[in-house]
Amino acid sequence: MEIINKKISELKPYEKNPRKNDNAVDYVAKSIEQFGFKVPIVIDKDNVIIAGHTRYKASEKLGIEEAPCIIANDLTDEQVKAFRLADNKVSEMAEWDYDLLDLELDDIVDIDMQDFGFLEFKENEANEDFNDFEDIEEKDKTKKIICPECGKEFYI
Repeated sequence: MEIINKKISELKPYEKNPRKNDNAVDYVAKSIEQFGFKVPIVIDKDNVIIAGHTRYKASEKLGIEEAPCIIANDLTDEQVKAFRLADNKVSEMAEWDYDLLDLELDDIVDIDMQDFGFLEFKENEANEDFNDFEDIEEKDKTKKIICPECGKEFYI
């Protein structure tokens, strides 16, 4: 796998990208500002983005002229489509261990983690806000909702 720099102006967003990522652009831009560009954009042989649309938009926002890219020329057209979807979907399967997360966040004092979407709260404080939802009977659980602020799962 070779990482090459490509001009942002040469990259082309995939026109049928089903992922709505505009709300994440500011957070990714902050991450790039704070830590540098650490995750390449994956593109096809025609410079169409396979994975990394949010990094692309954050780069445009920051005025970055070049970004690290990986050309996935070893994938078939079907594999490109599947990877584009899988790359976004698999992150939804992960969960936070809030006790460990609190410990990690407590160790970070010089970086404002709110810049990356972490709000200041403790899990037990957040749990108090959702106690009412925990009383819903199993048969009433029709749709799983995950709070974007604390990660607590509940059903409506």
